[in-house]
Amino acid sequence: MSAADVPGIDRRSLLRAFGTGAALLVGARFGVAGARPSLAAEAALDETLQPSLWLAIAPDGAVRIWAHRSEMGTGIRTSLPMVVADELGCDWERVKIEQAFGNAAYGDQNTDGSWSVRGFYETMRKAGAGARWLLEQAAAKQWGVDAKECIAREHAVHGPGGKKLGFGELVATARGLSLPSDEQLRFRKPEELRFVGKETVRFYDATDITTGRATFGADVRPDGMVFAAIWRVPVLGGKIESFDAAAARKVSGVLDVVELPAFEGAPAFQALGGIAVIARNTWAAFRGRDALAVKWDGGAAASFSTDAFYADLRQKTTVAGKLVRAVGDAGKALGAAKKRHEATYTVPFLAHAQMEPMVAVAEVTDTACRVWTPTQNPQGVQQMVAGAIGRKPEQVEVHVTLLGGGFGRKSKPDYCVEAALLAKQLGKPVRVQWSREDDTRFDYYHSAAAVRIEAGLDADGKPTAWLGRTVFPPIGTTFDPRDEAAMPSAGELGLGFTELPYPIADLRLETGPARAPTRIGWMRSVHHVHHAFAECSFVDELAAMAGKDPVEFLQALIGAPRHVDMAGTDFPNQGAPLADYPVDTGRLLGVLREVTTKGDWNGRRKLPRGRGLGLAAHRSFLGYVAVIVEVDVGRDGTVRIPRVDVAIDAGTLVNPDRVRAQLEGAATFGTAIAMLGEITFANGAVVQSNYHDYPVPRLPEAPREVRTYLLASSAPPAGVGETGTPPIAPAICNAIFAAVGKRVRDLPVRKHDLSWS
Repeated sequence: MSAADVPGIDRRSLLRAFGTGAALLVGARFGVAGARPSLAAEAALDETLQPSLWLAIAPDGAVRIWAHRSEMGTGIRTSLPMVVADELGCDWERVKIEQAFGNAAYGDQNTDGSWSVRGFYETMRKAGAGARWLLEQAAAKQWGVDAKECIAREHAVHGPGGKKLGFGELVATARGLSLPSDEQLRFRKPEELRFVGKETVRFYDATDITTGRATFGADVRPDGMVFAAIWRVPVLGGKIESFDAAAARKVSGVLDVVELPAFEGAPAFQALGGIAVIARNTWAAFRGRDALAVKWDGGAAASFSTDAFYADLRQKTTVAGKLVRAVGDAGKALGAAKKRHEATYTVPFLAHAQMEPMVAVAEVTDTACRVWTPTQNPQGVQQMVAGAIGRKPEQVEVHVTLLGGGFGRKSKPDYCVEAALLAKQLGKPVRVQWSREDDTRFDYYHSAAAVRIEAGLDADGKPTAWLGRTVFPPIGTTFDPRDEAAMPSAGELGLGFTELPYPIADLRLETGPARAPTRIGWMRSVHHVHHAFAECSFVDELAAMAGKDPVEFLQALIGAPRHVDMAGTDFPNQGAPLADYPVDTGRLLGVLREVTTKGDWNGRRKLPRGRGLGLAAHRSFLGYVAVIVEVDVGRDGTVRIPRVDVAIDAGTLVNPDRVRAQLEGAATFGTAIAMLGEITFANGAVVQSNYHDYPVPRLPEAPREVRTYLLASSAPPAGVGETGTPPIAPAICNAIFAAVGKRVRDLPVRKHDLSWS
């Protein structure tokens, strides 16, 4: 392995970082496909072993761990290195975390889908355990004892008779050893772990972030950099007819005006195109853009409006669609049912609305292309930039900065392509800076959706037959113009729809096609947002109709603990084997019991009019969450949320502190979806522009208190970051019904009159 094989570091930078001397670097063999190198062979070529993917140990004992996932507040740059450090036996204060460049050698680097820990937990364990094996073998060799007598802990290897050698003292000997096989690895037992599952490790980036020393996308300033603001056609696929470049150039600080070609075919992650104003600073760039006086034609999409689109979605839920799961004969059972209930729920288009707007810095020369950006998907940046400027992906060097929020928006690298195209054309580094208005009007929006549920009920109000239909524009429509792309994929339907956990004797689930002339993309929790809202709201309606306590009704509906039989259903299960991650109703019941017990459901039920509790429980991203929300509805209809209780079973938890933080954040994010969020279109263009008309929760709207309960589990790690969001909206709406007797079936809540007297 040579230095060129290692993402994000070369021999010179390693020596500069560690000082003169040898270093032991391990990890290529553990969890990443490739040849098994001999460290002895590497040492013969150089005084230092060449760096590898995950881990470096210097002669002074300093340990560096490379984080290949993007940090946007989740703590993943802390959590995955914790696993390495714990298996190795580090002193955490002597660990330095480095952000990896984009490189396919790391496997999937797209920090999305709540699978960073699930996807790389074993890889990190192997990296740490493999390095520990080498150090223990090296100590055994130096002492002339059996390696079984050597134990690495607290940044040293301890041996018989009180012997002790620090990690750095073992580097030279360890360099002469070959890496262990998987069979030789020994993982620490749970009781031996000092970091994983404990709340003892600080958030690695917290100090730099809170003191202003952290580097975000807009903090990068290579020599000679200019600034760009881009005017884009407000209607997707629209055309520019004319613009006044001379007027823009008259603005002080403006250097140039450059036209970017419109995208071709499906938008995908391409640059949208438009007019770029190049300036000495962002203020001049934005002012110059304002002076362009662009005339444009929206084309066919200019007739698009959300009111008509939502009506069409609702209509499509009333007709038979494509079958996606069936048990028994729901049609026959519904026809025979003496009592039935049906309801339709809608969720509007939603924006990501993260705090940091899009920004990217690019430099393109004859020999290199470098991009500095807050991205969730550095390999996606490599691929899209390479295609746009005519390079190979491996020729695009992507430096990942910290992200000021993401929620899925920053896994879509269109803004990076814009910067690279301009940098190539201008021959100098360019920073493309989006405004908040750009961010709101040119997002990849969460799908609007309509979900209709109809149930046949027995004498106790329990459903014996269930017909569900979901209709929404799939994410695939952003990438594929063909008609078949308008039908949701099995993967999208598997996000909260097909895995209905109730043992309904006669069940039928269907979907229908939809397409909207806008970019659709994944947002935190994706289609679980609308599916959980519909399902959990409908169950609460059934409980109210039956005159039953919602908890007792839901427990009876879930039934005995079991693994839901998904045979015969196309159910990708987030790419995880059902044998390892079954749809387990026992775990769903477990979080329900936990939250209702710890949240004192029974003791808090008797609230005065205007106050109420709402309940929801849902499986998403292979984890299980149950929520109680308390609302206080003023006589004028103003809704406040005094308290949220959340219980999660996400299998093995690496970093409980960050899990709690994710659940707290999910409560606020879910509140934004339920109470406030709505993107509308008129004449093909987005109406909203900033936080004044696409509001996010301020302190009065946000939950006042969030209590979290983490269930201990030995199951494999599951999702956390997105798992907490889906039940929040239905729990809020169920609580509103409990408080004032009004049902909210169409989000956001702020559109409804909830006043009472």
